Amino acid sequence: MLFVIILIGVLFVIFATAKLHLHPFLALIISSFFVGIASGMPLLTVADTVNNGFGSLMTSIGIVIVVGTMIGTILERSGAAYRMAEVVLRIVGKKHPQLAMSIIGYIVSIPVFCDSGFIILSSLQKSLAKRAKVTIASMGVALATGLYATHVLVPPTPGPIAAAGNIGASDYLGTVIVIGLLVAIPATLVGYIWATKVASKIRVAADDEEALDYEEIIKSYGKMPSTFKAFLPIILPILLIGIGSIASLVGDPEASINVFLQFLGKPIVALLLGVFASFLLLPEMNEKTLSGWIGDSLKDAAPILLITGAGGSFGTIIKETGVGEMLQEMDLGSLAQGSLFLLVPFLIAAALKTAQGSSTTALVITSTLVAPMLATAGIDGAIPLALVVMAIGAGAMTVSHVNDSFFWVVTQYSGMEVTQAYKAQTVATLLQGIVTIAVSMILWLIFV
Repeated sequence: MLFVIILIGVLFVIFATAKLHLHPFLALIISSFFVGIASGMPLLTVADTVNNGFGSLMTSIGIVIVVGTMIGTILERSGAAYRMAEVVLRIVGKKHPQLAMSIIGYIVSIPVFCDSGFIILSSLQKSLAKRAKVTIASMGVALATGLYATHVLVPPTPGPIAAAGNIGASDYLGTVIVIGLLVAIPATLVGYIWATKVASKIRVAADDEEALDYEEIIKSYGKMPSTFKAFLPIILPILLIGIGSIASLVGDPEASINVFLQFLGKPIVALLLGVFASFLLLPEMNEKTLSGWIGDSLKDAAPILLITGAGGSFGTIIKETGVGEMLQEMDLGSLAQGSLFLLVPFLIAAALKTAQGSSTTALVITSTLVAPMLATAGIDGAIPLALVVMAIGAGAMTVSHVNDSFFWVVTQYSGMEVTQAYKAQTVATLLQGIVTIAVSMILWLIFV
């Protein structure tokens, strides 16, 4: 019955936003209260959980969304986004803009959370779409799926690291990283193919906003910023987050230099420094840019903050219903042996991901649940344990929908409606999960 209640809650969000045209914020909040009350949670607990879910997500990515939107606004209005688009297309080729975004996403999300990565690169994917004359939705899905693949499969992202630690693979992190990078390639490719074949047919309002051609746009900016200045606001935060991740894994954790590097690697700090780097792009320091442009970016960030926070409320309510404990009581470890055992963590993680929205939570809980099963199944050693992490990661990407904050980040920054995002983003993540578990099982048959 609990799964039925959650399903009704999800279907209500889709129906209310697509057919009734209710704002996603209200749809998510209403559905959160429905799931909480219908599942038998005390009324006061329901109210507190909705508040806490909204607040906890704002704590983790609220300021990140704001400062990321600031960077995007400055990149767009200074002409830097078009400079970056020009450079990327020159390297990859004008015929493959979606592939460029997939590759960029694959690289960026190794040290950076996919939410932050999409926000950082949003202006770039939009300008590339304009430059290459393809739909923004196709570029958004290509970027999102590239980010998603390495986010759930490759350390030093916290989810895969936690999963490796929980199943006793901490000493094999190098193997987990190498196999994760390998398995993430087909996951990224299937996202790219879906972006070019399906998402490319989806048009959003922003696709029709600019009638000027590229050359006329460039002339309107006057002198274009240099390539170095254009990329610095994006590259600097990514480098700092990556260095901070490495510092947290190696060296003396209490050493001053290590603490300082970890501080710089916090997304909020790294992105704030990215904002300061973007000031180099301002045509002049005055009220129009320092107040006007920044003020406009805050207006743009507000609806994204509200919808993403409401998604956090919905996910937290579902988590508090006890769906994780219900799965924990199921003795699934005895159902499969050999490579088929990988289906056990995959299915558990997929159920958790689909039910409560967070890939990281699905990775952490699933790895805790399957850890006792590994000894019984005789699974030990670097490659077998690394492939178990891949199986968990495959489930943790299956699927991204309305209770996932990343779904709303992609939807809002790409301008897609909920039904369009289900067709483009949700189905893409389903295919990514299936391909990832299939590749993991093939690697098991070859190497184990």
